[in-house]
Amino acid sequence: MAYVFYLTQRHQRTFSLGDSQLAKHYLSLNNKSVYADFCYIEEIDGASKDYCDETNTQYPCNPSKGYYGRGPIHISWKFNYGPCGQSNNFDGLNAPETVPNDPVVSFKSALWYWMLNVRPVISQGFGATIRAINGAIECDGKSPSTVQARINYYTDYCSQLGVDPDSNLSC
Repeated sequence: MAYVFYLTQRHQRTFSLGDSQLAKHYLSLNNKSVYADFCYIEEIDGASKDYCDETNTQYPCNPSKGYYGRGPIHISWKFNYGPCGQSNNFDGLNAPETVPNDPVVSFKSALWYWMLNVRPVISQGFGATIRAINGAIECDGKSPSTVQARINYYTDYCSQLGVDPDSNLSC
């Protein structure tokens, strides 16, 4: 199946996604605003959080920038902004605000994260995609109500698309 996503009026990309992968991808884009249907392009209270990780020296922090969640998948942490910026032609470490402010960069960043971190585990079921995106803060009993809300959305999307939600729904 091929689906066309309109990123802006001038930029259009076609992506091939099959069966339940489309529902997984859509939900990952709606991941951080699971209750809001794309209302938040920046993490709520994200600017007040420290996502620098001084122990990771490959991508040095800019002390005047915040590396909190932004964009459809809400990439966060400097170790994501650095390589994401390199891959998508923006300065992720010194201008992370580009992600929510430029719609093309925003969706390129979401697709970059998806292809690098989520797509490799998609055959393991929806629970593996939750773990790939938010495992450290949601899985293993850390936020069961959030995980259940994601499962409910996913099974609803699968139902609307007429596809089997597969097994391994939880993380």
